[in-house]
Amino acid sequence: MTHDPVERHPLQPFLPPHAHMLMLGSFPPARKRWCMDFFYPNFINDMWRIWGLVCFGDKQHFVDEQHKCFRREQIIQFLEHEGIALFDTATAVVRTTNTASDKDLLVVEQTDVAALLRQLPECTAVVTTGQKATDLLTTLFHIESQPKVGGYVEFTFEGRAMRLYRMPSSSRAYPMKLERKAELYSVLKQ
Repeated sequence: MTHDPVERHPLQPFLPPHAHMLMLGSFPPARKRWCMDFFYPNFINDMWRIWGLVCFGDKQHFVDEQHKCFRREQIIQFLEHEGIALFDTATAVVRTTNTASDKDLLVVEQTDVAALLRQLPECTAVVTTGQKATDLLTTLFHIESQPKVGGYVEFTFEGRAMRLYRMPSSSRAYPMKLERKAELYSVLKQ
């Protein structure tokens, strides 16, 4: 009997010291799908196109079309300026198939999200970018009702008033137009 290998998270959490928002996905795609060494690295994932539309009115703002990749340094500067931290809700997974789909990820080890939040004293918002991430967060923080896609619920973390936002997945497999996703993500700028 063969066992699928356990994959450890290949990136360190991105935690700008003054971040007010922690955005959490589930787990990165397999390295062969990466176009850059950073979060949301798959060129067909729309996360950086969404933020380009939300903040600059241009889905190509972070896109290097010639090299089929994203502008990593520009993204990092943007995130630091906007106070957005990034990581994922799983630090170890088994891929049950050869996809990056949440439904094909078996979470072996969850991220210690509380430890991340303790490193971000100004953070008052946690944003999930998929159902698996939302499920893990609502369980972790004992949140009874999940936010609707594009909405939030309030909770308290160690005496800190927080909001858990549920955003649509940036995967192209998620059945929603890019412009509609950006419209929903724009609530994070208010």
